[in-house]
Amino acid sequence: MAHAGRPWTDYKPPAAAPVWAAIEGFGRYHVLCAALELDVFDTLGELGPSAADRVAERLSVSAPHLRTLLDSVVALGLLDQNNGLYELNDTARRYLLSDGPACMAGLVGVAPGPLENWSRLADTVRNGRPARPIEADPEAFYVPLVEGTFTTMWRCATRADSRIRYSSIPAARVLDLGAGGAPWSIAVLAACPSGSAVINDYAGVLEVAKRKTAEFAVADRCEWRPGNYFEIEIEPQSFDLVILGHICRAEGATGAARLIRRAHDALRPGGRVIVADYFCDPEHKLNPHAVLMGATMMASTVKGSTFTTDEFGAWLRDAGFVDLRLVEPIGFQQCIVASRPENRPNVDA
Repeated sequence: MAHAGRPWTDYKPPAAAPVWAAIEGFGRYHVLCAALELDVFDTLGELGPSAADRVAERLSVSAPHLRTLLDSVVALGLLDQNNGLYELNDTARRYLLSDGPACMAGLVGVAPGPLENWSRLADTVRNGRPARPIEADPEAFYVPLVEGTFTTMWRCATRADSRIRYSSIPAARVLDLGAGGAPWSIAVLAACPSGSAVINDYAGVLEVAKRKTAEFAVADRCEWRPGNYFEIEIEPQSFDLVILGHICRAEGATGAARLIRRAHDALRPGGRVIVADYFCDPEHKLNPHAVLMGATMMASTVKGSTFTTDEFGAWLRDAGFVDLRLVEPIGFQQCIVASRPENRPNVDA
């Protein structure tokens, strides 16, 4: 490094790696999307370790181009290659096979929201709203999204019982607002054979929930309430659990606080709300996943954002909740659990 400046100073410039990582991020995402669209992972699952030519013949695609794609997927750490043979690794088997135990294949294509909104992100920042907000046609966006997120959310909900112990409620009555495919209701009802659930979402989205609850043999204990979760009728003090699963961040700060108040009003004394979401730290830098989810919300929603645990804590306490806890049942999936206080007799009366 040449001397520079007066007085001369020797220094090592910062690495360009973060810039390259951002540049390559676009290509990395589309490499994975293309591999999923072409059915690369399921095909390798069927064939076992295979040369690119064999896989290309099975898929009826260009062999040289497929080899480049496969090498790129290997570079992403999502396939292995040994002596010219490509094969699934443990990550691909678990998350990218269509029948993998924690399949995320359906999530990849829909999680970022409409891709054209990302190419116009600077305009969104200038104008204060996206050109194509998902609120314009929410069912068209949310139906494939809840299909893609179901497995991850169901794993989170199922594992949460070890921390939350909802299975200890003898006949849990659940209110699941904006339930999507109803992964939380399914997990609770599976653990509580005498439980029941009121499941809410848009009518089109509820069709996914009806199919999923039937697959898990709990549909007979579910009541369906289509409509806007701010507008549907909810019986006061009637539920043991209220689920707010990844819906608060779409509503902005005012809407999130309003949902939390609705949850409080719906709970019996001693009942609990479960807020599943991506929570930022107070300085918005220690949880990059949550921070970048905020950018995703900005790109495609009118009001959406991610919020800090402190902000959620304030909304919960203002609504009257106590005993707040933060749990992380699986990686990147956090929940805040809080209780409506028990009614206690006035000892001075």
